Amino acid sequence: MSGWMSKVARRMLLMGAATLLLAPMAAMAQSHFNGQKAYDYAREFVAIGPRWPTSQNHAKAEQYLRTHFAHDQLEEDAFTADTSIGPVGMRNFIVRYPGKKDGVIVLASHYETNYPLRNINFVGANDGAATVGLLMAIGDQLHAQVAGGRKLDGFSVWLVFFDGEESFQAQWSNSDALFGSRHLAAKWGRDGTLGHIRALILADMIGDKDLDIQRESQSADWLVALVRQAARKYGYERYFFQQEETVEDDHVPFVQRGVPSIDVIDLDYGPNDSYHHTVQDTLDKISAHSLTIDGDVFMETIRLIDAR
Repeated sequence: MSGWMSKVARRMLLMGAATLLLAPMAAMAQSHFNGQKAYDYAREFVAIGPRWPTSQNHAKAEQYLRTHFAHDQLEEDAFTADTSIGPVGMRNFIVRYPGKKDGVIVLASHYETNYPLRNINFVGANDGAATVGLLMAIGDQLHAQVAGGRKLDGFSVWLVFFDGEESFQAQWSNSDALFGSRHLAAKWGRDGTLGHIRALILADMIGDKDLDIQRESQSADWLVALVRQAARKYGYERYFFQQEETVEDDHVPFVQRGVPSIDVIDLDYGPNDSYHHTVQDTLDKISAHSLTIDGDVFMETIRLIDAR
C-alpha cells in the first residue's frame, strides 16, 4: 500500500512540475498581440469600399473611426486642404491614452485611399486598412489599461489616423499628398505640442502576408535600433530591415520639424511590387500573422521607449 501511495505521490509531483513548466509557456503563447483582431478590423474597414476624400465612403470611414473610439479621448482635427483638384475638406483623428510620464509616443497610420483618377475600385487592404486595424487593436489594449481613470505606466500614447496621405494626381507627388500629416505637424508646431513628442512611429503597408519591412533612411537611428531590438525579442529579425530605402511618407513633416520618427513600411508588395496602388490590394493579400508580428514589435517598442 505504501508503495502504491508513493507512486501516486510521485505521479502527482511530476504532474505538478509539468504544470508549472507549462504555465509559463502558456502565458508566453497568450502574451502575443492579437493580430486576428487587427485583421478583423481591417476586414470591416475594407468592406466600406474605396474611401477617397470627398466620397460617401470616406464619410463612412470617418464614422467607423468615430464610433469605435466613442469611449476614448477622441479629437477630430478637421481642415481644408489645398489640393490639385481644389479645396478638399479632410479630417485627422487623434485618440489619446494618458500616461504617468511627461511626454507622448505617437502611433500613426493613414486611413483614406487613392483618388479615383487612378483606381476607382482601390480598397487599400494593405495600404491603409491593415494599419488602421493594427492601431485599433492596439487602442483596445491601451483602453483596457486606462479604464477606471488609470494612466499608462509610461508616456502617454496617442493614436493618429491621418487623412490625405495619397496624392490627387495620377503620379504621386509629395506636394499634392501628405495633407493630414503636413497640417497636423504645422498645427502642433504652432501650439507647442511637438515639443512633448518623444517618438512618432508610422505604420504603413505592413499587413502584407510576405512581410519584408525596409529600413527607411530618414528614420531616427535610435528608433530603428529599438524596433530592431523589439523584433529580436520575438525572433522576428528576418522580417525587419534587410534592405534600406528612402520613402516620402507621413513621417516626413515631423522629421523636418525635428521630431524623432520612424516609418515602419513594407514597400515590396507583391511580385515586383505589383500590388501597390492597384486593384490587387485586396484582403486576401494581408494576414493576421503579419499583424501579430507588427503588434508585438510596436508594443515592445513602446515599452523600450518608456524605459529609456
